[in-house]
Amino acid sequence: MKKNNVRETALETLLMIEKNQAYSHLLLNSMIKKHGVKEIDIPLLTEIVYGTLQRRDTLDFYLAPFIKNAKKTEQWVQNLLRLSVYQMVYLDRVPERAVFHEAVEIAKHRGHKGIASFVNGILRSIQRQGLPSTAEIKDEAERIAVETSFPLWLVKRWISQLGAADAKKMCEATLTPPSVSARVNFMKNTRGELMEQLLAKGFQIEEGDLTADAIKSLKGSLVQTEEFKEGRFTIQDESSMLVARTLAPEKGDAVLDACAAPGGKSTHIAEILENTGTVYSLDLHKQKVSLITEQAERLGLTNIKTEAMDSRKVHERFKNEQFDKILVDAPCSGLGVVRRKPDIKYTKSAEDVKRLSQIQLEILSSAAPLLKKGGTLVYSTCTIDSEENGQVVDKFLAEHSEFELDSAMADRLPEAAKPYADGGQVQILPHYFGTDGFYIASLRKKV
Repeated sequence: MKKNNVRETALETLLMIEKNQAYSHLLLNSMIKKHGVKEIDIPLLTEIVYGTLQRRDTLDFYLAPFIKNAKKTEQWVQNLLRLSVYQMVYLDRVPERAVFHEAVEIAKHRGHKGIASFVNGILRSIQRQGLPSTAEIKDEAERIAVETSFPLWLVKRWISQLGAADAKKMCEATLTPPSVSARVNFMKNTRGELMEQLLAKGFQIEEGDLTADAIKSLKGSLVQTEEFKEGRFTIQDESSMLVARTLAPEKGDAVLDACAAPGGKSTHIAEILENTGTVYSLDLHKQKVSLITEQAERLGLTNIKTEAMDSRKVHERFKNEQFDKILVDAPCSGLGVVRRKPDIKYTKSAEDVKRLSQIQLEILSSAAPLLKKGGTLVYSTCTIDSEENGQVVDKFLAEHSEFELDSAMADRLPEAAKPYADGGQVQILPHYFGTDGFYIASLRKKV
């Protein structure tokens, strides 16, 4: 392989994601290092990989009439055609002649002249004849699925849960690039002070849309700054920042974060406590627990205690009524973060959602006895599916009469989020604020 060939690196990355079910964001970083991709080429590589992944099913719909008479298309050829059509349709700044030339060269390199001729012929036919129209798809769910490249089962599911209009808007929102948001560490600086420092260094910084904890970066890598290394802020999505504010820990509180890695919410809680009290941060995997410790050290937090354990067994580790506040940010399908991890939508199944909802209920039930009477238990997920959200909370409440929904939760939310709160629960969908999809429920233990 030619070093620094952006499209060939993109093709190899896409193939590895498909073959190994690898996470796109992790794999892309390792491929950039492996192939020594120049800094100037990284944005194009990222755009091609994420864009092709995000629009995979749409691209296959466009390609279908042109390859219907071909014998079985090899996986690498299919992906080469996808990434080439993605550039033709969605990237105005890339000349078509460059797309054709690179595709043919890669086809020769990986295959033979016959495959190169096949690829060239398909792309030339698309250029001449144009693309098929999704308007011809009569079924609304199927049309949304093709246009937004979501599996049909998911689209049908979300139409039944949210209605067609919101389901479509939500799917469309996941096709736009995510913004980079950061949570200000108020123990070390105000939002205004941090923004001033970053603006002076040439960053394009704005206040967050959803919460006063947040800033948004429109340009530049925040994690490379001295301010990040000094613990003045944490990279975190704005919707995720609502969780600690909903929990509302008070100075001196004992708090349990039952599913804490990589530590964003634990450190936010610890900052609100201003290094008082104790935050017990647990995770199933030891290596993930170390990420929490690293974050705490960078931020200058000394009130976090970490431990590796299965949160379904927390009742065996801690005493009843030991904690003032408990957070269960449960393992979930992640369907609210598809914008950041587009491969998720192709790998999850209805069976996954059902299995996870059972685990979520087990964790809640294990944590419940550990909360003091009058205390708050917050349940959150980064998904937008009701089977993992409201339905889990309903089942928990049916089995635990000592808990009730906390209707005062809305008072603790920022003004922008309040319209989406309903009786102790809030669901933020990706198209509301351009954030991740997030669900939060606040439960109170009766006195």
